Amino acid sequence: MSTTIAEGALTFTFAPGAEASKYDDWSFYRNQFQRGCFTDNKAVDLLCELNRSAWLIEVKDYRVHPRTKAVDLADEVAIKVRDTLAGLVAASVGANDPVERAFGRRMVRAQRMRVVCHIEQPVKGSRLRPRVIEPDKLQLKLRTLLKAIDAHPIVMDRSGTAATLPWVVS
Repeated sequence: MSTTIAEGALTFTFAPGAEASKYDDWSFYRNQFQRGCFTDNKAVDLLCELNRSAWLIEVKDYRVHPRTKAVDLADEVAIKVRDTLAGLVAASVGANDPVERAFGRRMVRAQRMRVVCHIEQPVKGSRLRPRVIEPDKLQLKLRTLLKAIDAHPIVMDRSGTAATLPWVVS
């Protein structure tokens, strides 16, 4: 049976056998970790574990509301990945919810970590900047920032859902 998770206006349907979760909704993240050792720890949106691969998925949808944050998007994603990994290690030993603790253990014991930035942009851009975020530039910067975690992070949108990913987006 497949898992379906809504993130904003997008729906992620994960392959049968994949375990997926909305990490920023975890009780552990909200109640124990978010304001724990550092103030305002960040979190990626979704987690997926399948075949000993751990997927950290950040979702950005700029179709309705443009990006207004001053921080560079690649830096923001890298911080969320870092904080999520720290949170998963902590959850794997200290989460009160046994389901979250077990999921955290599977994620940190994975043989491979993968990072995905799923980004949706307006169909029609301006003449000067046809795309608000350049996916190729974002991917290059993420490769530099996250090379110790995932040397080949993925930047994608709904039209670029690859057959090798354990989910589809609608």
